[in-house]
Amino acid sequence: MPLAALLLLAGLAQDAPPAAPAAVKPRRAAAPAAAAAPADAPSAIAAGEAAFKKRHFKAAQADFEKALEADPQSAAAAFYLGYTHYKIGEPSRRMNADKEKAKELFAKAFTLDPAFRPDWGRPAAAETAEPAAPAPALGRRTKKS
Repeated sequence: MPLAALLLLAGLAQDAPPAAPAAVKPRRAAAPAAAAAPADAPSAIAAGEAAFKKRHFKAAQADFEKALEADPQSAAAAFYLGYTHYKIGEPSRRMNADKEKAKELFAKAFTLDPAFRPDWGRPAAAETAEPAAPAPALGRRTKKS
């Protein structure tokens, strides 16, 4: 049966009029990476945060990679990319490539800015507002003497 199908297809191909040659477009040389317009790191981070909150980790990873490429000294981009790698590798209880990458990126983030704290999209006003009163310490209650 397969031989009959091949012969049928070959016969149909001979009956068809010859196809017009496709127009060949000249290839352009690829633009160097330095000449490409760099992505805006803060907007890439915001897009990554939005994707991360929707649990679209691969999309978030792409956005955070763009942010880190645009600003290699961004502790936020390194941290969020690391956390995204961790979440991708999280279903496995064992150490894997994503968790190893997360570990490297966390170290990079805190090397770049030891005081970095992720904000996950908090409005800027929350950062300038006065800090709330410290929460009471949690622990064992002791009897008063």
